[in-house]
Amino acid sequence: MKQKYLIPFLLLALVLFLDQWFKLYIKNNFYLGEEKSILGDWFKLHFTENYGMAFGFEFGGKTGKYFLTFFRIIFVGLLGYYVKTLLDKNTRSWYVYGWVLIIAGALGNIIDSVFYGVYFGYDTWFHGRVVDMLYFPLIRTTIPASWPFWAGEDFEFFRPVFNIADAAISIGFVVILLMQNTISKDEEVAAAKQENSEQ
Repeated sequence: MKQKYLIPFLLLALVLFLDQWFKLYIKNNFYLGEEKSILGDWFKLHFTENYGMAFGFEFGGKTGKYFLTFFRIIFVGLLGYYVKTLLDKNTRSWYVYGWVLIIAGALGNIIDSVFYGVYFGYDTWFHGRVVDMLYFPLIRTTIPASWPFWAGEDFEFFRPVFNIADAAISIGFVVILLMQNTISKDEEVAAAKQENSEQ
């Protein structure tokens, strides 16, 4: 394997390993809905499962599940090709790593969707439930009665329960956004050099 492919591959493998190891640990050692405090009330492990998208969102029932899983597989294939083109152009490493994190996260949830239903014996192929467990209820309060909206309602931040794959996707997007200006400037410089060489 060429050196420039090695680190992205290792990053992909590491995220997938951690994601699947942690999911299988939770699945085999927690009952559904079980919650354990790790850092007081700020960080908890809370075992939940969902049929759909990141952070527990769902849509479309079983048909939607097929669509979502096949879309993810196609999306990962296209992203894999895109990352190869970035590596071949010697694009800045962190930009590449951002895309690799997104691919790894998508693959982690694809594995759940495709295999877990059959592996754990509760459903058919492509109808597995994605295992979530990371829960950070950093702020819990009640909105003051004097506020014009949602007065007196309970408020919690951060409410969604997610997994390592979801976190990898989110971190990947942040890295890409942070690198976007740098990559745009690199492309402008490369285009200018190309134009000068053709003159």
